[in-house]
Amino acid sequence: MTIKRYMKNFFRYKYLLVELVKKYIKLKYRRSYLGILWTLIEPLLTMMVLTLVFGTFFGNDDPQYPVYILCGRLLYSFFSSASKAGLKSISSNASMIKKVYVPKYIYVISAILSNFVTFLISLIVLVGVGAVLKVKVTPYMIQAIIPMIILFVLTLGVGLILATLNVFFRDIEYIWSVATLLIMYASAIFYQTDRVINTGNGWVFNINPVYMCISNFRDAILYGSPMNMSYCLTSAVVAVVMLIIGAILFCRKQDKFILYV
Repeated sequence: MTIKRYMKNFFRYKYLLVELVKKYIKLKYRRSYLGILWTLIEPLLTMMVLTLVFGTFFGNDDPQYPVYILCGRLLYSFFSSASKAGLKSISSNASMIKKVYVPKYIYVISAILSNFVTFLISLIVLVGVGAVLKVKVTPYMIQAIIPMIILFVLTLGVGLILATLNVFFRDIEYIWSVATLLIMYASAIFYQTDRVINTGNGWVFNINPVYMCISNFRDAILYGSPMNMSYCLTSAVVAVVMLIIGAILFCRKQDKFILYV
């Protein structure tokens, strides 16, 4: 009955969710001349810099290396920016929470969903770069949807946990900034994994669900090969567990939010 009640309440406020998503996107590019075009320009410029540094200077002559970087960069950027937005979603809407009743999880979902929308738009850059560098189109590309969905669920679960903790412990924001930096270096965004695995430190990738999603996304888009089912199942289980923990923690503590925001 509780799940049914939450679902009914969610659909009741679906129009507000849409408006909040629009609001987050507009605020992100407020006072910017290029606006949402930065969703395309920023990953492209970052890809060019990383390709120059880790491709040219470090001797990586793979002609499709920019696509390798872009796959990791886009997925990691979504996870990082969306989780940080989810973290701040309750505290940044304190004035509205105190005045009007809205299911508080709507703020978290809208913050993460807005970042997912911009992430989907940024995939246009990946398509363009892939076409220029002649990445082979294969039926396996459709599988890229799976790691994207898993990463979204994982980010939503993490966002709910962080949003709850941040209400009571504001230091979480600074701790998470360091944690996301660590996750970035453990996600093989701009380096090949072979050297790390050869040093006996491959376990880093096997405990990082973000890397698992990135790896499967690359398999589907860049390499045209089946996904690593072990990575797929492991990351999916972690994502669902994080979502369950986040939902339970959020629901149990949300009535106290108004006392601390």
